[in-house]
Amino acid sequence: MRRLSCAAAAAALGVLGYRLVATGELTLDTGIGRRVRPLGPLSVTIAAPRDTVFDVIAAPYLDRTPRAMAAELEVLERGGDMVVAAHRTPIGWGMVTTTVESVRFVRPAAVSFRLLRGPVPHVVEQFALAEVSGGTRLDYTGELATDFGSPGARWGEVVARRWVSTVTGSLERIRVEAERRAAVGRGR
Repeated sequence: MRRLSCAAAAAALGVLGYRLVATGELTLDTGIGRRVRPLGPLSVTIAAPRDTVFDVIAAPYLDRTPRAMAAELEVLERGGDMVVAAHRTPIGWGMVTTTVESVRFVRPAAVSFRLLRGPVPHVVEQFALAEVSGGTRLDYTGELATDFGSPGARWGEVVARRWVSTVTGSLERIRVEAERRAAVGRGR
């Protein structure tokens, strides 16, 4: 009986640990056995001027966050060219991961993100905007790191799949909104 209760306690602790790490409530950052992997690159061409694309990306952070985004984005601290923001992403089983990131803006060329708290100890990312014929090319690159060698690297693969999927959705929303704004501007 004692063995069974020890196994049950270990399983409960494992589930609790998973929930805390997966939701970003507990970030394990030891540097032991650190493994780094790329995120992206992803690229999308947008039929809109670079300034318009930059404004679409920056507005929820530097201006007032739209009510429609309030459930997924909360700006915790706002400065002139940098914010600290909490991003919330549903991850399944009724759980939501919360990442806290610094976001730096270099108008109109780049938006950079650095993870401060989340399900892994290290993520840096960048949206780079380049003028191209007919609009703007938005390039996404980044890196994600985990600790604890091979087991951490497997966790990193799980997190990276969700992370890249979330970024891919964001790129599509940016493209749609920037092209909508550009079409409205051309219609005037």
